[in-house]
Amino acid sequence: MRIGVPKEIKNEERRVALTPGGANDLVSRGHTVLVERACGAGAGFADEEYLAHGAAIAESADLVFDQAEMIVKVKEPQAEERAKLKEGQVLFAYLHLAADAVQTAELIEQGVTAIAYESVVGPSGGLPLLAPMSQVAGRMSIQAGAHCLESSQGGRGVLLGGVPGVAPAKVVILGGGVVGRNAVQMAVGLGADVTVIDRDVSVLEDLSSRYGSALHTLHSSGGALEDAVLGADLVVGAVLVRGARAPHLVTAEMLERMRPRSAVVDVAIDQGGCFATSRPTTHADPTFLDCGVVHYCVANMPGAVPRTSTLALENTTLPYIAMLADSGPREAMRSDAGLRAGLSICQGQVTEPAVAESLGLSYTPPEQALELSRTAA
Repeated sequence: MRIGVPKEIKNEERRVALTPGGANDLVSRGHTVLVERACGAGAGFADEEYLAHGAAIAESADLVFDQAEMIVKVKEPQAEERAKLKEGQVLFAYLHLAADAVQTAELIEQGVTAIAYESVVGPSGGLPLLAPMSQVAGRMSIQAGAHCLESSQGGRGVLLGGVPGVAPAKVVILGGGVVGRNAVQMAVGLGADVTVIDRDVSVLEDLSSRYGSALHTLHSSGGALEDAVLGADLVVGAVLVRGARAPHLVTAEMLERMRPRSAVVDVAIDQGGCFATSRPTTHADPTFLDCGVVHYCVANMPGAVPRTSTLALENTTLPYIAMLADSGPREAMRSDAGLRAGLSICQGQVTEPAVAESLGLSYTPPEQALELSRTAA
């Protein structure tokens, strides 16, 4: 198979979908890997390394999109990239379609087979391709939140961990999944007063047994959530509903009643965000003030640490890329239910029920769409 890796063009996105080592693995399996010149430079991988590991260098993204049977990316294709996609081509990347009607419509129109990293299900039922970036984003959320609380950033001027004689900041984390657990680890480690809220009692029990009195746990009832948010200096939104738009757990009215110049970090912004006032921001312009609260809503947080993120991501994606290339996408998805769960669009048909429901589109079961598809075996 001809596998193409374009350079990421989203704002300040320096990750790359495939390292030279990953390219070598695929080439050794008999596949052709075509990477755009300088695609790995932001993560510290030189073109010479790709060449030494058997990849070919394309001088432009146009050549990558034109020649590849499967496009492997990190972030969702931007508008100019979507225009380059071809009917029957396979796209494997983070897509987050439920909150992006424009991208969804264009991928349907282009007739591609789009597989979303974030929806692939592992043997144990987890989300293996989302987990590494959730770990990075969870840890970064506390770093970002601490920065937002500095007065120079418009914040309250509160040090997250406090000092002897001065109370630490109150941090509330909405969701105890992978993002939430990593945020808890960082916040507790910095000495903050940390509360995590989740609707799954078993998740709260596990976190409580791990951190003891260093962590407060609350069940996600309306009253408990509101009280915690209103008393917080920093709130981290770490809620995930697989494939679907994130629920708005914190209303504008609640935000208006928060402490002036407190901060929120919305890690769920890719899926629409869990604060009513959230809107996507970039690394170049990461924050805005709304309802008197500093909002940090960068949609590609792990892109700020591209080498760590690239290596962590490839550890999980490479086996799936190899599976798609070795068996052909249709056979790979027919034989692996977890990979098939990531199929979001198949040549004009929406095959992810949560995306169809969120955007009011018709739904075709992935098994049916694969039988009808013209994707190369």
